[in-house]
Amino acid sequence: MDKKKPYLAVILIQSIYAGMFLLSKAAFDGGMNNFVFIFYRQAAATVFLIPLALFFEWKTAPPLSFVTFCKIFMLSLFGITLSLDIYGVALVYTSATLAAATTNCLPVITFFLAVLLRMEVLRLKTTAGIAKIIGILVCLAGALTLAFYKGPHMKLFCLHHLFEHHHSQTLHSRTSSGETWIKGCFLMLISNTFWGLWLVLQGRVLKSYPSILLFTALQCFLSTIQSFAIAIALERDPYEWRLGWNVRFLAVAYCGIAVTGVTFYLQAWVIEKKGPVFLAMSTPLNLIFTIFCSAFLLCEIISLGSLLGGLLLIGGLYSVLWGKTREQRMLHENCLPAHVDKEYT
Repeated sequence: MDKKKPYLAVILIQSIYAGMFLLSKAAFDGGMNNFVFIFYRQAAATVFLIPLALFFEWKTAPPLSFVTFCKIFMLSLFGITLSLDIYGVALVYTSATLAAATTNCLPVITFFLAVLLRMEVLRLKTTAGIAKIIGILVCLAGALTLAFYKGPHMKLFCLHHLFEHHHSQTLHSRTSSGETWIKGCFLMLISNTFWGLWLVLQGRVLKSYPSILLFTALQCFLSTIQSFAIAIALERDPYEWRLGWNVRFLAVAYCGIAVTGVTFYLQAWVIEKKGPVFLAMSTPLNLIFTIFCSAFLLCEIISLGSLLGGLLLIGGLYSVLWGKTREQRMLHENCLPAHVDKEYT
């Protein structure tokens, strides 16, 4: 049973992320302002994480210097606040399926940014290096397919009454417009780029401040302040800030607690047990769950372009991961004989 736990954990992680896309889209379709939603989401995550961080890491935490605080502030601004705000706008313009599809290119974007920042090495004369380049190009083709090609539409059995859509006519006109769909696709990729940059750069900050739980809680707190400043500047209507016992409150609580709290712990546990590649390879499950649930629960019309683009993104993801795994295996094999010779000398 212990061997099956990592597999069950990644299924649960990707199911939670699929629920995030669905509930966020349902809240936006119900008329909730996306900037207000991001503020409430980060506030809920902060309230959930700060007591845990203080309880488990306050006594052992290193001192926080002003320079490190400024780095964490900028990480929060670009990697969380702006990334989530742009993601919210993109989700309004597109669909939950597209949001899930573009997450498959996040590991590829992260690797590309790491190469640009010289944190990763790309050896073009090796099979692994060629596989990585092919993966990046295939992901680019998938992103372009999602943006510019729709193709035939498919509508599955729909349980439309599960969520209320107060602004369905407006939203259908938005998503049916080719211009807004393309705009939403590129906004989604920009959001993933900011998120990938956050993943790359936070490793450097964690070296100077290794308390992971406090680091995450502080980022959530700073992101709450930042997202509030953006939301209050763009939305002054008090009615838009009301939650109530509806899908808005459910989406905020779910994204703040389940996504930020539960998946944070599960992802750290899976990486410890199986490594980051194993976790990244489970990303396509998110797309599969989201496609079927969005068609059944949100009545989203699935286009052939979305499916083809998603498949290309998955193919590009596995190509980069295969190259990365092969490269690590070769480095391990090259280091092992040297280590053995050193022991015998």
